[in-house]
Amino acid sequence: MAAPVVIVGTGLAGYNLAREFRKLDSDTPLLLITADDGRSYSKPMLSTGFGKHKDADGLSMAEPGAMAEQLKAEIRTHTRISGIDPAHQRLWIGEEAVPYRDLVLAWGAEVIRVPVEGDAQDAIYSINDLEDYARFRAAAAGKQRVLLLGAGLIGCEFTNDLSQGGYQVELVAPCEQVMPGLLHPAAAAAVQAGLESLGARFHLGPVLASLNHQGEALEAHLSDGTVLSCDLVLSAVGLRPRIDLAAAAGLAVNRGVVVDRQLRSSHANIYALGDCAEVDGLNLLYVMPLMSCARALAQTLAGKPTAVSYGPMPVTVKTPVCPLVVSPPPRGMQGEWTVEGSGSAIKALCHDASGGLIGYALSGTAVQEKLALNKALPALLA
Repeated sequence: MAAPVVIVGTGLAGYNLAREFRKLDSDTPLLLITADDGRSYSKPMLSTGFGKHKDADGLSMAEPGAMAEQLKAEIRTHTRISGIDPAHQRLWIGEEAVPYRDLVLAWGAEVIRVPVEGDAQDAIYSINDLEDYARFRAAAAGKQRVLLLGAGLIGCEFTNDLSQGGYQVELVAPCEQVMPGLLHPAAAAAVQAGLESLGARFHLGPVLASLNHQGEALEAHLSDGTVLSCDLVLSAVGLRPRIDLAAAAGLAVNRGVVVDRQLRSSHANIYALGDCAEVDGLNLLYVMPLMSCARALAQTLAGKPTAVSYGPMPVTVKTPVCPLVVSPPPRGMQGEWTVEGSGSAIKALCHDASGGLIGYALSGTAVQEKLALNKALPALLA
């Protein structure tokens, strides 16, 4: 039997690549390997579940058996690969050698864990997949007060979602504004005001220094001396692309697994896409670039080498209390910002020296202008 195309990971990247590949090739053996339960779901929906009153089963779109049938593939769940042997085109699952024709790394990124003093480490949760969401939702049942670590995109989305779900959220982050590095301060202020209108409280500047059990509750000490009482902690301080196994196999890595415009790593027959991949120098942890990569790589795997291209890649942030769309200026491009609007409706535009639009942040009703502005933005990978 011919060696299969092997995809490691069954998140949006793995399953979308498999779907795109099967549109072009229905016969080549296909094997998907995942460390989790293999259910198909949309990761961005994890930060909408409380507001929509959906448990993990409610966010799941298909069981692995149905996905295997749909994709004409074998899917191995709760399975971790232990090594990659590029020289012999095989990977290892413990003592078992699995040959591949082509190997695709779509195993995503892992949560960054911050060290915290105290005896309540067990009360700090993070949500990076559907099983994490199920664990956190079970822990949050019957509770009211959530301490949320991190003011980035995910932290703000969870603040909106948990607040809408009836929780009292206290957000702690060592920065001066929400979504630093992604958002113009005027738009950041609009989003923060929207979240505060839902009852969320912000502690920007300090970090969580210690967390201890205090009877049925938890006592959180911040680095500025503030003491907060809460019931559980959700950490959303960021993600780090998974690169350890790739590096151990001798593949080039930087922030992510280094791949070219065809998603090919430094070794023939090994590719990467999604959160773990650094595509021509870009590691973008968003859905739009992932989908572009899945379509291009499917063509390459089906025998038609295809380079991925990124047009403008605006990011829609799921903070419905203050809608937000942001397109940061591309790396290395400098520009001047102008800001219009007030309250929740902010239009912040970034133009280069010649007057060309290179980025924007739109909040509130200003998000209606995104389609017109997108036409003026430069492509990220032309």
